[in-house]
Amino acid sequence: MISFANINKQYGKQLLFVEASFQLNPGEKVGLVGPNGAGKTTLFRMITGEEHADEGDVSVPKRITIGYFRQDVEEMKGRSVLDEAIAGSGRVGDLHHELEDLQKAMEDPERLDEMDKILERFGEVQEEYEHLDGYALEAQAREVLHGLGFADDQIDGDVGALSGGWKMRVALARVLLGRPDVLLMDEPTNHLDIESIIWLEGFLKSYQGALLMTSHDREFMNRIVSKIAEIDAGEIITYSGNYEFYERERALREANQQAAYARQQAMLAKEQRFIERFKTHAAKAAQVQSRIKALDKIEKIELPKKRTVVKFDFRVPPRSGDQVAVIENLHKAYGPRVIYDGFSLTIRRGERWAVMGRNGAGKSTLLKMIAGATQPDAGSVRLGASLNLGYFAQQALDVLDPDLTIIEQLQKDFPKDGLGALRTLAGAFQFSGEDVEKKIRSLSGGEKSRLAMARMLYDPPNFLVLDEPTNHLDLATKEMLVGALKNFEGTMIFVSHDRMFLKGLGTRVLELGGETGKDKNPLVYLGSYEEYVRKLGHEAPGIYH
Repeated sequence: MISFANINKQYGKQLLFVEASFQLNPGEKVGLVGPNGAGKTTLFRMITGEEHADEGDVSVPKRITIGYFRQDVEEMKGRSVLDEAIAGSGRVGDLHHELEDLQKAMEDPERLDEMDKILERFGEVQEEYEHLDGYALEAQAREVLHGLGFADDQIDGDVGALSGGWKMRVALARVLLGRPDVLLMDEPTNHLDIESIIWLEGFLKSYQGALLMTSHDREFMNRIVSKIAEIDAGEIITYSGNYEFYERERALREANQQAAYARQQAMLAKEQRFIERFKTHAAKAAQVQSRIKALDKIEKIELPKKRTVVKFDFRVPPRSGDQVAVIENLHKAYGPRVIYDGFSLTIRRGERWAVMGRNGAGKSTLLKMIAGATQPDAGSVRLGASLNLGYFAQQALDVLDPDLTIIEQLQKDFPKDGLGALRTLAGAFQFSGEDVEKKIRSLSGGEKSRLAMARMLYDPPNFLVLDEPTNHLDLATKEMLVGALKNFEGTMIFVSHDRMFLKGLGTRVLELGGETGKDKNPLVYLGSYEEYVRKLGHEAPGIYH
């Protein structure tokens, strides 16, 4: 279907692709992996024709349709969420919007003299719309938007009133509703909660077209793809299997390459010793020349490229009292919407609480009240003795100084620590080499989040309150963080949509109610997240198998 044959691509001195080849076949579901800057987005853009290879052939059949979900969303306003979602549905979408415009024209008293013409056109458009099953498309659009977490009032509301994260969901819905032959998806789970991620898994499993996607969600990738394409030092290497298979196979391939390299080095050293020993012996001159020529022809095996994931051992926090937080008879409402109505919970030292719940159930609100960032309407949150609380939320980045560089911020925060230790800390959160000289004002939201997390965990408090801590972290950094927090001797309560994080860390589960907070009482499960899934038969509230 889509093929790359011996492509070369270079930006300045940076070689992205060197004689690279790859093929995406009809119906294949492929995960695209590689370190930041390896060329994943460039590959997508070459498929869509936004960029071209310097050399080699990129073949994309003209008849196929391509849907591309990317992280930068264009401006959305002036339409309902439903209309914006339908906009990606080709001819049917165009007809849908023309019908909307014609209905407005029919209600406009200033256009009475055009009414015959408007009515005639309305009849033509409606007939074609019905023929193309347009009214079924509206039902499909609502189903997709519900799956991505939208309530009915949001679906019929103004798309311009949504936050950036919710507009990303609209853009995702638009791509999915287009039902293209090929789906290109760049981090589709970034702005989704776990319920929407699980819905999207089901949608993509039943999707008949070809899929090429990047994702930092291991579980999501494992469940959907049957092939991995890895961009590694200019090459595209394919593995037939899911992400876990790729990891095992890659490790095996590296071990074999390491062994082959060692054998070749030993052979080369032996030959070199022979040449050095006998190069002045006339009787051996022919043999020496023969071996020199043979060595020149040997294709040298290179050492496998090491993935640099900086491990970091975080300091042990001071011990807290046994009761870390006592929540009693908590009440919280936003206007008529009741979030908490007499909720009580005790968090004890060493527990790691995973807070689950649909959108609007009050997950972030609970964390804010524990951290003191929001006050309850009634009831109390009492923190225990000897407690040092660290609160991480996507919005809590105001403490960073925009005029400092990353390393200057860390030196300001930890003036007694050496530059080497602070560079290691930065490296553990993906700031390597010259990255540490970037000004904070120039960092993306994800980079600021990583820096805020690094600062909090370097000298960790004994009670961590974490709201979506894995957003914008790649898989390797997530694994480093889960490994470090597994050994954390303090207490945690967290909200996360990442099942690797939930499985790795959740020793207690708090499942909150539905959108009103009164659909059912909060469920306190005194076991791990994995036990919760086995016992209740669902991975998140409202998701049943």
